[in-house]
Amino acid sequence: MTGKKSYMALIVVGLLFGLMLSMQFRVTRENIANTSVERIRQLTAEVEQTAEKRDALRDRIDELRKELDEIASLTRHDRLRSELELVRMQAGLLPVTGPGIEVTLNDSPMALQPGQNANLYILHDEDLLKVLNELRAAGAEALAINGERLIASSEVRCIGPTVLVNKTKRLTPPYVITAVGNPETMTAALKMKGGVLETLEFFNIQASVKKINKVIVPAYTGPTGWRHARPAGEGVTQ
Repeated sequence: MTGKKSYMALIVVGLLFGLMLSMQFRVTRENIANTSVERIRQLTAEVEQTAEKRDALRDRIDELRKELDEIASLTRHDRLRSELELVRMQAGLLPVTGPGIEVTLNDSPMALQPGQNANLYILHDEDLLKVLNELRAAGAEALAINGERLIASSEVRCIGPTVLVNKTKRLTPPYVITAVGNPETMTAALKMKGGVLETLEFFNIQASVKKINKVIVPAYTGPTGWRHARPAGEGVTQ
């Protein structure tokens, strides 16, 4: 009997212990479930708030991008317009004005004596080129002869008693060269000791230099175009 009672007591204790464990497990599971649901709700709210902020920032970015595009468009146009105008001016396709000088050259007025070489007392293309080169070296930014604008491709060469400029313009003396630049520097370069004007005056070539506060050099109107040259492009090596 004693053994049977002990056995029954153990069964009762085991049942009670199992019941306690079952209740504790259920409570723990419910707590975990409740905690997980609350955390999910919290995270969901945070995600929604973050999404709203993201959408608001995206809309603001779109607005700022549109404003930037408008500003950049205006700035780009102004910049391109300024660059184009500068390039056209450097190419001689625009009339320019500024301080400068006016150089007047003419053949010698003296009567030739028998045996004298007449070619020594008249102006040639090489004489004009020497004056033009001296002016360029002295910083002339724009040049013209008798109102004919000179550019990088302009030629000055004798054609009989005339000088051909820009392939189409025949010029006769007196030759009036207008140059935009520093008047003092260009005048000093032409009148330097042993310089180009002193050499011309040795043969009684008439030469005068006048400083002008506002020289006007017209635009180039001759033929343009490139038949052989092309942009080299990037990565091209010699």
